[in-house]
Amino acid sequence: MKYDKNSYKQVVSEHTPKNNMLKNCVWAFIFGGAICLLGEIIKNIFVSGFNVPEKDAAPMTSVALIALSALFTGIGWYDKLGKKGGAGTVVPITGFANSVVSPALEFKREGFILGTASNIFKLAGPVLVFGYFSAFIVGLLSLLFK
Repeated sequence: MKYDKNSYKQVVSEHTPKNNMLKNCVWAFIFGGAICLLGEIIKNIFVSGFNVPEKDAAPMTSVALIALSALFTGIGWYDKLGKKGGAGTVVPITGFANSVVSPALEFKREGFILGTASNIFKLAGPVLVFGYFSAFIVGLLSLLFK
């Protein structure tokens, strides 16, 4: 069966899933906000429950969120949250932790060195490189224009 350009476009549009951008944005907002709310709850527990100074509770909260994200990735919950929450689960620090743990789990069958260790930063590596490069450029511009 041969298709011309217009009939091919029609077949593709019929079989392409429809994307509801407003609904996706609302879910991303809800999930991203829920992750931030969880972070605030954890920080308040550190400050109120354990009498940790607020300046020390902030990095402890980040570590707790990273640990929870890694745990949820390991047991398969984070992917399920990500399917519903979209960008709301990717943008916060938890999404970065997920991008580190996912390849580690995927390649663990190939061994620790050639599997996990060599692939752990497969997704997160470019983010780190461009983050460091951007920080360098901003620092350099700040130094030059101060």
